[in-house]
Amino acid sequence: MDKRKLRAGMVGGGIGAFIGPVHRMALQLDNNAEIVAGAFSRDPEKSRQSGAQLHLDPQRIYHDYREMARKEAEVPEEQRFDFVVIVTPNSTHFEIARTFLEHDFHVVCDKPVALTLDQAKSLKKISSDKNRIFMITHAYTGYPMVKQAKQMVKNGELGKILKVVVEYFQGWVPYRLQGKVQGAKTWKFDPQVSGKSLTIADIGIHAENLVRYITGLEIEELCADTTSFLAGHGLEDDGNVLIRYKGETKGVFCASQMSTGERNGLTIRIYGTKKSLAWKQEQPESLLIRDLESFDTVLYKGGPYLHENAKAASRLPGGHPDGLIVAFANLYQEFFQAIRRQMGGGNGSSGDFPNIDDGVKGMSFVETVLESAGSDNKWTRLKM
Repeated sequence: MDKRKLRAGMVGGGIGAFIGPVHRMALQLDNNAEIVAGAFSRDPEKSRQSGAQLHLDPQRIYHDYREMARKEAEVPEEQRFDFVVIVTPNSTHFEIARTFLEHDFHVVCDKPVALTLDQAKSLKKISSDKNRIFMITHAYTGYPMVKQAKQMVKNGELGKILKVVVEYFQGWVPYRLQGKVQGAKTWKFDPQVSGKSLTIADIGIHAENLVRYITGLEIEELCADTTSFLAGHGLEDDGNVLIRYKGETKGVFCASQMSTGERNGLTIRIYGTKKSLAWKQEQPESLLIRDLESFDTVLYKGGPYLHENAKAASRLPGGHPDGLIVAFANLYQEFFQAIRRQMGGGNGSSGDFPNIDDGVKGMSFVETVLESAGSDNKWTRLKM
């Protein structure tokens, strides 16, 4: 099997971007991949400057993604990049991903994968037809204690899952009322760029994905209420959803970007017949376990009692926080292993990372929430 570094291209993530540098740090953290090409901005000069800061060959810094896909597909195989990372506004994800898939590149894409469920399904078909690996960066699934929670549920340690409560609260939207929103977030208020949803498509699908990753539960139907508190922009900035999962489990889901003072308050609680667990993204190193005897147990990252997948995802000893970049890096490591398996003639479709199926299910969730919120018949079956 080829043990060289994997090569990456990037679309978006230029000077001043937030998430692009996070991806670059994460994919290069274990020295298994490197950025070799990019179209970092719609502004050619900004793209050139961004590539120069990364010390890239000027011939591999492109004006736009179409030129990049076309020319990189013609680069000799021993120099061509293996996968592209898409870190651009929502409205561009579908076309960029489709273009690179059609040129036979593997794809990493930020969420949401597309603006509509039909677009997401189309990308799934193309990636299948082309036998290309597609990762969606739901990075919270890369945390060690999330993997611990998943294994505990899988092993039946919680018993039958009765109820799930998940919250994702941010407070950045009120800053817009005061004219203090950072430039990187202003496009999210434009439906032509962000799509039909603000909060559900931005952070809500992270919460839904986290529940599905840990529990394996699939939504049967839901009842949603959404609100646009910020007058004028027309997109929801708050959502509350009751969920009926297949198998009688119930769920309560809240996502809001109007929660003044909140930073990145993603919290999940899972209640079983034997035990319950709780995890908070802002304190990701610990997992709270409660049982029928009224004992509380706190598991910490790095402990010898963790399940093997949680240990493997822990890069530093206990007491030394790993953080979000390591969570991203854990996803990339699984993605890289899938690519290498395929290079070696094996099956690249498996791996512990969010794939195109998660992208499709995320858009299904978004569209069903919006349909329910806009309907008098509130309970709505999940769109397929």
